[in-house]
Amino acid sequence: MDASSPLSLPRTVALVGLMGAGKSAIGKRLAARLGLPFVDADDEIERAAGCTISEFFEKYGEQEFRAGERRVIARLLEQPPLVLSTGGGAYIDNETRALMRTKAITVWLRAELDVLFDRVKKRTHRPLLRQGDPKEILDRLMQQRYPIYAEADLTVESTAQPADRTTEQVIDALRAHLQAPSAGVDR
Repeated sequence: MDASSPLSLPRTVALVGLMGAGKSAIGKRLAARLGLPFVDADDEIERAAGCTISEFFEKYGEQEFRAGERRVIARLLEQPPLVLSTGGGAYIDNETRALMRTKAITVWLRAELDVLFDRVKKRTHRPLLRQGDPKEILDRLMQQRYPIYAEADLTVESTAQPADRTTEQVIDALRAHLQAPSAGVDR
C-alpha cells in the first residue's frame, strides 16, 4: 500500500481529544477524503436525548450524560466503518474507551493549550468551560486527560496549521498503522 493507493479501513476511525482539538473539522475532511460517512457523536447524543448537551448536563448531570454517550457510541461502532468525532470526555470513560479500542482505530488529536484556547474562547456551548476561567479549566483537563488520550492507537498533533494539512497527517498515520505487521491482528 503506497501513499497514492486508496486507504481501506477495516473499522471505524474514532477521533479523540479535548474540545477544540479539531475532531469535527478534521473528521469531516477525513471522511470526505476516505469516502466514508462522518458522524459527530455529540450530534447523535443530542438527537437521541431530544435536547442539547448543555441542557442534558444541567438536567441529569455528567454521569447520566456519560452513560447515554456510551450507548450512542456503542450503537455507532456496530455500523460499517465511518469517521467518528467523539466528545472530549468520551475516551476518558473506562467502558467507552475499552469499546472504542476494541471496535475502532482511535486517533488522538493532540493540541497545545494556546491552540485549544484560541479555538474555544468565543464558543459558549461548552458546559465544562462555564465553570470558571476557561484557560485554567482547559489546562486542568489537559493534565487529567492527556495521559489517558495517550492510550489511543495513534497520535497526531493538531496545531494552528490548516485543517487540510492535519487531515493529511491523520491519513499518513492511518496508512502507517495499517501497514504495520500487527495491524490485521485483533487486539
